[in-house]
Amino acid sequence: SFCLKTDLCQLLLIIPHQVCTAFLRMQSVGRRDYAYPDYRGKGCVDESGFVYAIGEKFTPGPSACPCLCTDEGPLCIQPECPRLHPRCIHVDTSQCCPQCKERKNYCEFRGKTYQTLEEFMVSPCERCRCEANGEVLCTVSACPQTECVDPVYEPDQCCPICKNGPNCFAETTVIPAGREVKTDECTICHCTYEEGTWRIERQAMCTRHECKQI
Repeated sequence: SFCLKTDLCQLLLIIPHQVCTAFLRMQSVGRRDYAYPDYRGKGCVDESGFVYAIGEKFTPGPSACPCLCTDEGPLCIQPECPRLHPRCIHVDTSQCCPQCKERKNYCEFRGKTYQTLEEFMVSPCERCRCEANGEVLCTVSACPQTECVDPVYEPDQCCPICKNGPNCFAETTVIPAGREVKTDECTICHCTYEEGTWRIERQAMCTRHECKQI
C-alpha cells in the first residue's frame, strides 16, 4: 500500500486517485519540527503534508515556481525570468517570475517633477527633456558670434544681443559698421564686412591721410 504509518501524529494526505492517512513523527527538537516519512521513489510531500505522484508538478511552500516530483525527490529549477523595467515602481511577486505592474512615467530633476517626454527650461541657455528611461537630458544653447564689440545680456535671454547694432573698434573707440568714420583729422576708419557677416576680427580698417601743416 502507498500509505505509510509511523507514530504520534496523524495527517490526512490526498494522493491522486486515493485518500490515505499519513502519520508524522515528532522530533524532540521542538513541537513544530517534524520528520516527514521518506517518500523517495514513491512520491513527494510538500510543507502542508500533501503528497504528489512522481512526474507531477507542484509549488512547495511560499514559492510560486513549480517543482517536478521525481524518483529522487522534488526537482526545483528556478526559471530565467526577464529583467524588470528600470522604471518599475510596483512589482507583483505572486507569480513564479516577478512582474512589473506599474512604471514610473515621470522624471525628478532639481526638486521638480516632469512628465515623460516633457521639455522644460532650467536656465535661459539650458533646455532639458524627461526621457522615456527616466533620465533627464539637457542641452546648452550655442550662441553665435555677435556682430558687435559691446553685446549686452537681457533678462531671460540666453545669448547676448547688439543693442547698438554692428560695430567694431577703431583703436579704443567703438565705431558703427556700414560707414566711414573719421577718428581724427588725418584718419578714416570703417568696419570690415565679409560674406554677409562682420568679421570676427573686431578692429576697424583705417586709412591715414597726409595732413596739412597749419
